[in-house]
Amino acid sequence: MISQLSWKVGGQQGEGIESTGEIFSIAMNRMGYYLYGYRHFSSRIKGGHTNNKIRVSTKPVQAISDELDILVAFDQETIDVNAPELREGGVVIADAKFNPTLPEGLKPVRLLSVPLTEIAEELGTSLMKNMVSIGATSAILGISVEGYRNIVEDMFLRKGEKVVEKNMEAITRGAEYVNEQIGGQLPDFQLEPADGKKRLFMIGNDAIALGCLSAGVRFMPAYPITPASEIMEYLIKKLPKFNGTVIQTEDEIAAITMAIGGSYGGARTMTASAGPGLSLMMEAIGLAGITETPVVIVDTQRGGPSTGMPTKQEQSDVNAMINGTHGEIPKVVMAPTSVEDCFYDAVEAFNIAEEYQVPVIFITDLALSLGKQTVDPLDHSKIEIRRGKLLAGQELPEKENNEMFNRYEVTEDGVSPRVIPGQKYGLHHVTGVEHDQSGRPSESPTNRIAQMDKRMRKLNNLVNTFPEPVRMSAGSEESDVLMVTINSVGGTVQEAKERLEKDGLKVNHAQIRLLHPFPTEAIKQYVDKAKKVVVVENNATGQITNLIKLNLGCADKLHSVLKYDGNPFLPNEIYTQVKGLN
Repeated sequence: MISQLSWKVGGQQGEGIESTGEIFSIAMNRMGYYLYGYRHFSSRIKGGHTNNKIRVSTKPVQAISDELDILVAFDQETIDVNAPELREGGVVIADAKFNPTLPEGLKPVRLLSVPLTEIAEELGTSLMKNMVSIGATSAILGISVEGYRNIVEDMFLRKGEKVVEKNMEAITRGAEYVNEQIGGQLPDFQLEPADGKKRLFMIGNDAIALGCLSAGVRFMPAYPITPASEIMEYLIKKLPKFNGTVIQTEDEIAAITMAIGGSYGGARTMTASAGPGLSLMMEAIGLAGITETPVVIVDTQRGGPSTGMPTKQEQSDVNAMINGTHGEIPKVVMAPTSVEDCFYDAVEAFNIAEEYQVPVIFITDLALSLGKQTVDPLDHSKIEIRRGKLLAGQELPEKENNEMFNRYEVTEDGVSPRVIPGQKYGLHHVTGVEHDQSGRPSESPTNRIAQMDKRMRKLNNLVNTFPEPVRMSAGSEESDVLMVTINSVGGTVQEAKERLEKDGLKVNHAQIRLLHPFPTEAIKQYVDKAKKVVVVENNATGQITNLIKLNLGCADKLHSVLKYDGNPFLPNEIYTQVKGLN
């Protein structure tokens, strides 16, 4: 029996590739297996090769696997592109319609030509070929087709019982055909039983949206953009149930300025975008900084520059998010490392934004935003709402001689009392130019220094209060190699780390969760006691490496492992490159 399985379905975009992977994943999730899924898709609505790779395991997994056990192919291109991933003894389930062939030079694998389209058409529509392929997969794995009934009912019962039965028949026919060909379940594909526990299986974007909802967000202006749109789509469905609203704006500039306005009015607001949209928002983020208006902005990194590769993995926005705004403002850039993090950290982002009255940029990457992971049930008792020095609902002291409220009062911690429009005795001026304590424009050098210093000292203590600014996986204080990552790469590196340790190396792993202000002291002790520091990141210039150099120095022991072809790292790629350094 095997403890894990890697399965992939591929074809042309628009052929139901995503729904095929979804049905298979839901079935395995309900059995209690741990899952990790990554979808490769084209930057167009229909056409172009797409695939969905699902890893199934009896233990938690946070990376796609190096090899492939089963490939479901709806066209020849899928075989040509993906078959080299197959392990020896792997299986290709291919639609007989295109007369499938295996490319030369492959490891020994088995090709099963199955009339997926033909069976589907016999049942009424070629669209059901994905259900036939699910049945074929089930036969190889020895899974009962009845295990899919609840899933099919959830998906199609609204269309009538007849549609449900047709889809169940498609699954059954696919299983029967393959069983006749192979004579029953293949012994090499018998999965160990799962624990049967109920867990969530969700993408990072949905976890972010749920976290925002739990944090008390009531307003989201946004402009659709890959790979951030799912956040907006989730909240469009859910926010109205909580007296909130989502507005699709004409562009990203309108989105961020409306978010700032909503926050000034006292609501928790946010927006979400990707690199191109964030570039347009930079001036307004500076406005949030100088007016000390809390706002949360999600940046789902993708391949750049410009339109770049909208549907591909990259981590190249780090420099822009930290340094992109003109002038100098306090801001926070935080980087969750898992789907579970996306939920809890989203809540914390709003707490930080309001406590420190700063813009918070919540940076993810495409693999984390759109990749699906198994998540243990979320614990809402851990959620805490902290609104800092917001005085809404409080009675303010009366002002004499028509004095205005000191909204930008110079304080020891840099954070001033905050009021909302219309609050009695809370009248103050708001402007994007430099201003005095009441908000009146002022270019006095003395005032400039006082206000600038006030704003910049806000974050002096954030690193010490931020929950786990660096997540360490450390087997020993001293190490041969310290590997450093952000976002989704962490799960892949963790797997490579385990392989390197089996080879006798002492390996530690640091996942940086707070990029700005940088947690220098939290990571320094491990850097100082490592022989080599290997930074693994999805960009061409080593942006995280340079961030470490800037804050820690240690250039002599730093090494970069980079990948910027649009694909996420595989564990073996990292293992091989790090092994080559030792």
